[in-house]
Amino acid sequence: MPRAMWKGPFVDAFLLKLKNKGDPLNNRKIWSRRSVILPEFLNSTVRIYNGKSFVRCKITEAKVGHKFGEFALTRRRKFRGSDGKGGKTKTLKKGGKK
Repeated sequence: MPRAMWKGPFVDAFLLKLKNKGDPLNNRKIWSRRSVILPEFLNSTVRIYNGKSFVRCKITEAKVGHKFGEFALTRRRKFRGSDGKGGKTKTLKKGGKK
């Protein structure tokens, strides 16, 4: 029975070209959320697409091996009130009292 070979991490083609050329990734827009962050991308700032806009992200050692999509959330959190029922909160008007 043949052994299964490990293929390695997936990196999108344009990121692989940048890595091979040695170009810095600074301030690059990245649509490939499924690509793995490689050690060559350390200390660069990228903008990752979350489906609506680009989210800035600084690549550090802790992020190597993870995927770009993990650091650009696609959904907003829904904040609930203290009673847990609605999203309304009391706000103060300028110069007013409670």
